[in-house]
Amino acid sequence: MTIQEMKERLKRELSPHRFLHSLGVMNTAIELAKVYGAEPEKAATAGILHDCAKHVDGREAFRLCRKYGIIIDPITALQPQLLHGPLGAYIAKDVYGVGDREIIEAIKCHTTGKENMSLLDKIIFISDYIEPERDFCGVEEIRDLAYRDLDAAMLGMLRNTVMCVMSKGALVHCDTIKAWNYIIKEGIK
Repeated sequence: MTIQEMKERLKRELSPHRFLHSLGVMNTAIELAKVYGAEPEKAATAGILHDCAKHVDGREAFRLCRKYGIIIDPITALQPQLLHGPLGAYIAKDVYGVGDREIIEAIKCHTTGKENMSLLDKIIFISDYIEPERDFCGVEEIRDLAYRDLDAAMLGMLRNTVMCVMSKGALVHCDTIKAWNYIIKEGIK
Protein backbone atom coordinates (compact mmCIF):
# COMPACT_ATOMS: atom_id res chain seq x y z
CA MET A 1 0.00 0.00 0.00
CA THR A 2 1.20 3.52 -0.70
CA ILE A 3 1.23 6.20 1.99
CA GLN A 4 -1.76 7.83 0.26
CA GLU A 5 -3.72 4.55 0.34
CA MET A 6 -2.86 4.14 4.01
CA LYS A 7 -4.12 7.66 4.71
CA GLU A 8 -7.38 7.01 2.88
CA ARG A 9 -8.06 3.82 4.83
CA LEU A 10 -7.09 5.37 8.16
CA LYS A 11 -9.34 8.36 7.50
CA ARG A 12 -12.27 5.93 7.32
CA GLU A 13 -11.24 3.90 10.39
CA LEU A 14 -10.00 6.50 12.87
CA SER A 15 -11.83 9.39 14.49
CA PRO A 16 -11.12 12.78 12.86
CA HIS A 17 -9.03 13.77 15.90
CA ARG A 18 -6.96 10.55 15.80
CA PHE A 19 -6.46 10.84 12.04
CA LEU A 20 -5.21 14.44 12.41
CA HIS A 21 -2.88 13.26 15.18
CA SER A 22 -1.54 10.49 12.91
CA LEU A 23 -0.83 13.01 10.15
CA GLY A 24 1.01 15.17 12.68
CA VAL A 25 3.09 12.23 13.86
CA MET A 26 3.92 11.29 10.27
CA ASN A 27 5.04 14.82 9.38
CA THR A 28 7.04 15.23 12.59
CA ALA A 29 8.69 11.83 12.05
CA ILE A 30 9.70 12.84 8.51
CA GLU A 31 11.26 16.05 9.84
CA LEU A 32 13.17 14.21 12.58
CA ALA A 33 14.30 11.51 10.13
CA LYS A 34 15.86 14.23 7.97
CA VAL A 35 17.60 15.80 10.96
CA TYR A 36 19.05 12.50 12.23
CA GLY A 37 19.72 10.66 8.97
CA ALA A 38 16.95 8.08 9.15
CA GLU A 39 14.92 7.09 6.08
CA PRO A 40 12.03 9.56 5.68
CA GLU A 41 9.83 6.99 3.88
CA LYS A 42 10.13 4.55 6.77
CA ALA A 43 9.44 7.35 9.24
CA ALA A 44 6.37 8.37 7.22
CA THR A 45 4.99 4.83 7.14
CA ALA A 46 5.58 4.18 10.83
CA GLY A 47 4.24 7.63 11.72
CA ILE A 48 0.99 7.39 9.79
CA LEU A 49 0.34 3.82 10.99
CA HIS A 50 1.47 4.14 14.61
CA ASP A 51 -2.13 4.35 15.88
CA CYS A 52 -3.72 2.08 13.26
CA ALA A 53 -5.09 -0.12 16.07
CA LYS A 54 -6.24 2.74 18.30
CA HIS A 55 -9.87 2.26 17.25
CA VAL A 56 -9.80 -1.40 18.32
CA ASP A 57 -10.79 -1.87 21.94
CA GLY A 58 -12.38 -4.15 24.48
CA ARG A 59 -13.03 -7.73 23.56
CA GLU A 60 -12.01 -7.20 19.95
CA ALA A 61 -8.51 -6.12 21.00
CA PHE A 62 -8.10 -9.19 23.18
CA ARG A 63 -9.48 -11.41 20.40
CA LEU A 64 -6.99 -10.00 17.91
CA CYS A 65 -4.16 -10.45 20.40
CA ARG A 66 -5.07 -14.14 20.61
CA LYS A 67 -5.25 -14.34 16.81
CA TYR A 68 -1.79 -12.81 16.39
CA GLY A 69 -0.25 -14.61 19.37
CA ILE A 70 0.48 -11.41 21.27
CA ILE A 71 1.41 -12.20 24.85
CA ILE A 72 -0.26 -9.72 27.17
CA ASP A 73 1.86 -8.86 30.18
CA PRO A 74 0.17 -8.23 33.55
CA ILE A 75 0.47 -4.43 33.36
CA THR A 76 -1.02 -4.26 29.87
CA ALA A 77 -3.81 -6.60 30.94
CA LEU A 78 -4.77 -3.99 33.54
CA GLN A 79 -4.25 -1.06 31.12
CA PRO A 80 -5.45 -2.40 27.76
CA GLN A 81 -5.06 0.99 26.08
CA LEU A 82 -1.38 -0.01 25.79
CA LEU A 83 -2.34 -2.85 23.42
CA HIS A 84 -2.66 -0.56 20.41
CA GLY A 85 1.13 -0.51 19.92
CA PRO A 86 1.76 -4.27 19.71
CA LEU A 87 -1.58 -4.85 18.01
CA GLY A 88 -0.89 -2.04 15.54
CA ALA A 89 2.37 -3.72 14.53
CA TYR A 90 0.46 -6.82 13.44
CA ILE A 91 -2.27 -4.82 11.75
CA ALA A 92 0.37 -2.80 9.87
CA LYS A 93 1.77 -6.06 8.56
CA ASP A 94 -1.48 -7.96 8.00
CA VAL A 95 -3.83 -5.21 6.80
CA TYR A 96 -1.50 -2.53 5.40
CA GLY A 97 1.10 -4.89 3.93
CA VAL A 98 4.11 -3.49 5.79
CA GLY A 99 6.96 -5.97 5.58
CA ASP A 100 9.79 -3.86 6.98
CA ARG A 101 10.70 -5.14 10.45
CA GLU A 102 12.10 -1.77 11.55
CA ILE A 103 8.79 -0.02 10.80
CA ILE A 104 6.81 -2.77 12.52
CA GLU A 105 9.02 -2.58 15.62
CA ALA A 106 8.69 1.23 15.80
CA ILE A 107 4.90 0.88 15.75
CA LYS A 108 5.03 -1.91 18.32
CA CYS A 109 7.02 0.04 20.93
CA HIS A 110 5.63 3.54 20.42
CA THR A 111 3.37 3.42 23.50
CA THR A 112 5.83 2.27 26.16
CA GLY A 113 9.28 2.52 24.65
CA LYS A 114 11.75 -0.27 25.29
CA GLU A 115 15.34 -1.01 26.09
CA ASN A 116 17.87 -0.23 23.32
CA MET A 117 15.53 1.56 20.93
CA SER A 118 16.60 2.01 17.31
CA LEU A 119 16.76 5.44 15.72
CA LEU A 120 13.37 4.90 14.04
CA ASP A 121 11.87 3.65 17.33
CA LYS A 122 12.97 6.87 19.02
CA ILE A 123 11.74 9.06 16.18
CA ILE A 124 8.23 7.57 16.28
CA PHE A 125 8.14 7.51 20.10
CA ILE A 126 9.07 11.20 20.30
CA SER A 127 6.98 12.26 17.28
CA ASP A 128 3.89 10.82 18.98
CA TYR A 129 4.66 13.01 21.99
CA ILE A 130 5.58 16.29 20.25
CA GLU A 131 3.46 16.43 17.08
CA PRO A 132 1.94 19.90 16.53
CA GLU A 133 -1.52 19.10 17.93
CA ARG A 134 -0.06 18.17 21.32
CA ASP A 135 -0.45 20.96 23.84
CA PHE A 136 0.47 20.30 27.46
CA CYS A 137 2.91 21.55 30.04
CA GLY A 138 6.49 20.83 29.00
CA VAL A 139 5.83 19.79 25.40
CA GLU A 140 7.48 22.89 23.92
CA GLU A 141 10.74 22.16 25.76
CA ILE A 142 10.78 18.55 24.53
CA ARG A 143 9.73 19.65 21.03
CA ASP A 144 12.68 22.06 20.85
CA LEU A 145 15.11 19.53 22.33
CA ALA A 146 14.03 16.80 19.89
CA TYR A 147 15.53 18.72 16.97
CA ARG A 148 18.85 19.26 18.78
CA ASP A 149 19.46 16.13 20.86
CA LEU A 150 17.22 13.11 20.37
CA ASP A 151 18.46 11.21 23.42
CA ALA A 152 18.09 14.20 25.74
CA ALA A 153 14.55 14.59 24.40
CA MET A 154 13.95 10.90 25.11
CA LEU A 155 15.03 11.36 28.73
CA GLY A 156 12.84 14.43 29.15
CA MET A 157 9.88 12.71 27.59
CA LEU A 158 10.31 9.55 29.65
CA ARG A 159 10.68 11.60 32.83
CA ASN A 160 7.50 13.55 32.07
CA THR A 161 5.59 10.41 31.09
CA VAL A 162 6.54 8.48 34.23
CA MET A 163 5.71 11.43 36.47
CA CYS A 164 2.34 11.92 34.73
CA VAL A 165 1.43 8.23 34.96
CA MET A 166 2.44 8.10 38.62
CA SER A 167 0.47 11.26 39.44
CA LYS A 168 -2.64 9.48 38.12
CA GLY A 169 -1.96 6.47 40.33
CA ALA A 170 -1.57 4.26 37.26
CA LEU A 171 0.97 1.54 36.61
CA VAL A 172 4.24 2.40 34.87
CA HIS A 173 5.01 -0.21 32.24
CA CYS A 174 8.28 -2.04 32.79
CA ASP A 175 9.36 -1.33 29.18
CA THR A 176 9.19 2.40 29.92
CA ILE A 177 11.45 1.93 32.94
CA LYS A 178 13.79 -0.24 30.83
CA ALA A 179 13.98 2.51 28.19
CA TRP A 180 14.89 5.07 30.86
CA ASN A 181 17.43 2.78 32.52
CA TYR A 182 19.09 1.88 29.21
CA ILE A 183 19.62 5.50 28.22
CA ILE A 184 21.01 6.36 31.67
CA LYS A 185 23.21 3.24 31.80
CA GLU A 186 24.66 3.89 28.36
CA GLY A 187 25.42 7.48 29.34
CA ILE A 188 23.36 8.86 26.48
CA LYS A 189 22.38 12.37 27.43
